[in-house]
Amino acid sequence: MIDLTITQALQKLKSREISATELTRAHLERIEKYGAELNCYITITPERALADAAAADARYADACALPLDGIPIGMKDLFATRGIRTTAASKMLENFIPEYESTISQKFIDSGTVLLGKTNLDEFAMGTFSKTSFFGAPVNPWQLQRRLTAGGSSGGATSAVAAGLAMGGTGTDTGGSIRFPAAITGLVGMKPTYGLCSRWGCVAFASSLDTPGPVARTVDDAAALLAAMAGHDPKDSTSAKSEFTLSGALPEIECKKLRVGVIREFADVQVSPDMKALFDARVADLKSAGAEIVEVSIPNILDALAAYYIIAPAEASSNLARYDGMKYGLRVDGADLLDTYKKTRAAGFGDEVKRRMIIGTAVLSSESYDVYFMQAARVRRMIADSFAAAFEKCDLIVCPSSAGTALPLDSDLSPLEYYALDMFTVAMNLAGVPACSVPAGLAQNGLPLGIQVVGPRFADMRVLQLARHIETFAALDNRPTTVMGK
Repeated sequence: MIDLTITQALQKLKSREISATELTRAHLERIEKYGAELNCYITITPERALADAAAADARYADACALPLDGIPIGMKDLFATRGIRTTAASKMLENFIPEYESTISQKFIDSGTVLLGKTNLDEFAMGTFSKTSFFGAPVNPWQLQRRLTAGGSSGGATSAVAAGLAMGGTGTDTGGSIRFPAAITGLVGMKPTYGLCSRWGCVAFASSLDTPGPVARTVDDAAALLAAMAGHDPKDSTSAKSEFTLSGALPEIECKKLRVGVIREFADVQVSPDMKALFDARVADLKSAGAEIVEVSIPNILDALAAYYIIAPAEASSNLARYDGMKYGLRVDGADLLDTYKKTRAAGFGDEVKRRMIIGTAVLSSESYDVYFMQAARVRRMIADSFAAAFEKCDLIVCPSSAGTALPLDSDLSPLEYYALDMFTVAMNLAGVPACSVPAGLAQNGLPLGIQVVGPRFADMRVLQLARHIETFAALDNRPTTVMGK
């Protein structure tokens, strides 16, 4: 049952070949076997999972099954779950138990999914390797003995799904935090159009960039999860009045009618030989299927990284001001109110979170606001406008998801070198457009690589449709040998 995709599992559940309880127990056994080594979960919820599964089995027996009834998933520990610890992988919220349910987790409850637990991540979603987690970094199940990164910030979700410790997972993508980890673990990771999925009840990092989305083994699975997640939410002021509906299978798209863009400015960005070869091969596949390959220009796309690392820390410094030890979370008493603030925040936040808060506070100061923050905002608008202009010349765009394969967790990189790993992903967040990383194949070292499909705002369906073509061309068996026994 561990080898089943969500689509396959739903068919077997509906035909009563398997039960939701059997499927859930199989995944709980995987968690018991590999959970500690992979460190992909912060909190495991076996009692809740079995109760969810029993309820799903009852609905199947009564012929009133919900769209994702009985599918075991992992919920990124950034989404508030009523009565279940929600930590954001931070000491600040180590023992926080919400009294409310996030919109995304509620939507999955309403769809009948089984909650296996809360998956690991970078602290407050700030990082690239999930190494900033207070609970330690999750491990990539590919070549397990090498202890490679599963990416970040949604590294716990990608580690769990890749290793068969969940059938699907939720992530958040602020600058590539779904797509990068999905690419280096051989999975499909979708960053929807900003506003398509509600942020209500999701611990905030950078509010104008944070985008909830799905992680899955296949494009069809990702589409099914996105259909459950998407929809307007009146509780979220940034929620768009747009829907993503899916009746049955993902519709086919005709390649012969597509103009597929390749970004000119990325041609000179250094990537590994394997990444270049696989990207060229998948573009050639699309061309042979009848797609017209068009070169497009996003003139300011190489400035996206600098703009992102001004805007995101600025918003983070504002969002994290609420953690002061007064209402919830960690409290370290000091001599007076100000001393309590200082001691609480010094003890509760990790180094990377402090670094970004300091940067953000600096760029929002009266001396720097016009020079840095407003300039970054202007660059952001130029990038968004450039994407809009590019989509007048093409229907969809393809580009790499990363420069290379997963690196060891103990890689000695500077903060700037970590930030540079987001080169291929941050521009899509600044523009608010949908992007899906899909497996492109294996590198010479046996590790997976992914490429992105990018579309205009709210063209999420078309992005997934083209991603499925690339998935078919790549034909990658994305079950890691070390844990899946293939």
